[in-house]
Amino acid sequence: MLKHVTFLGAAAAAIMTTTAGFAQDVTADTVVAKVGDTEITMGEVIIARTELPPQYAQFPNEVLFNGLVDQLIQQQLLADAAEEVPARIEYTLLNERRALIAGEVITEIAETSVTEEQIQAAYDERFANTEEIPEFRASHLLVETEEEAAAAKTRIDEGAAFADVARDVSTGPTGPNGGDLGWFGEGAMVPEFEQAIISLDVGGVSEPFETQFGWHIATLVEKRVKPQPTLEETRRQLTAELQEAAVTAKLEELAAAQEVVKPEAGDFDPNLIDNLDLLD
Repeated sequence: MLKHVTFLGAAAAAIMTTTAGFAQDVTADTVVAKVGDTEITMGEVIIARTELPPQYAQFPNEVLFNGLVDQLIQQQLLADAAEEVPARIEYTLLNERRALIAGEVITEIAETSVTEEQIQAAYDERFANTEEIPEFRASHLLVETEEEAAAAKTRIDEGAAFADVARDVSTGPTGPNGGDLGWFGEGAMVPEFEQAIISLDVGGVSEPFETQFGWHIATLVEKRVKPQPTLEETRRQLTAELQEAAVTAKLEELAAAQEVVKPEAGDFDPNLIDNLDLLD
């Protein structure tokens, strides 16, 4: 809690100050403050900046710099006041150091292990032998009785536009837009409707048929093979898969080069992971 509360106070005070005559040739190791014999470097300030919540973006850098330096000084004063470092903190630092370094290695692998040629090859392999999947664009009208459906079919056979008839008589939700169902694939519609559509040629109109929803007349507007996703549409997924494979391969390589000893079943009670008393 101290971390951000003290920073707010320091930042507010820093608004009243100005900085003149900036130091030159600053590196991450440049000392910006001292607490006793402990030096606080520019690198520590930079890392502290990356850990601030997003709302601190509203402050100018001068305010952030002064506030962060004050925050680090206060933390060091309190750390120096500790009689001893609790074991849980030492173990936490070990875990965090390990995780941060491992994260850097993973990032490096991810950024350097995947080439454009590999992405293209992965795309070609995935879609080279993809089965062609038919898709249909159809319109329909829905009425309650066979007689109403037959009457609608007669109007269409006599030259009335299918969409106009659907708007006039259809009780389905697509009636107002002329019965247009858009594109759909096999399995998307109830079997009776799908069979009626599949049996039509483009532009053909079905005879009245019944489903669980009522009586239909349908027309096949267009037919196509389902478009494959483009390379750009799949690039992110393919890249992630290649990166994951590269990290896995690197882990296997590293594990093969070192002796890795894991606990055997029965060596330790798994319930010990909840025993915080072991850290005292």
